Amino acid sequence: MRNAECGMRNAECPGEIMPQFNLKDRTQAFALAVVALVEDLPRGRSADAIGNQVLRSGTSVGANYRAACRARSRREFLAKLGIVEEEADETQFWLDLVIARGFADTDRVMKLREEARQLVAIIVTSIRTARKTPRSIPHSAFRISH
Repeated sequence: MRNAECGMRNAECPGEIMPQFNLKDRTQAFALAVVALVEDLPRGRSADAIGNQVLRSGTSVGANYRAACRARSRREFLAKLGIVEEEADETQFWLDLVIARGFADTDRVMKLREEARQLVAIIVTSIRTARKTPRSIPHSAFRISH
């Protein structure tokens, strides 16, 4: 499959076959699981405050990943992926607080925390790869010899 899902635009990676790896679906499923968790948290000042933070950062992962997929430049792509990394990492922090306070089933929260950890690892690897990838097609490739 060509690189239609996300990552570098096809013009930046001509002729390369990119593996199909749908992070859009994965980050959306993560967001939905975060929403379900937050809806099941007990009511109270601290649970509401922590729940709001989990909800914001957890749903932001998918939203910012989609924004990265629509980046107009390598620089914008890397910046958006940096936000995805930060939000996934922040979600881990808030999930740790949910566990520490005993607001939800530990196994359920640990599964979400592990998914957030994996997403951070994937995004960090993507950032490193994008930084190493050649910037673009050399201008000489566009010149037509007469």
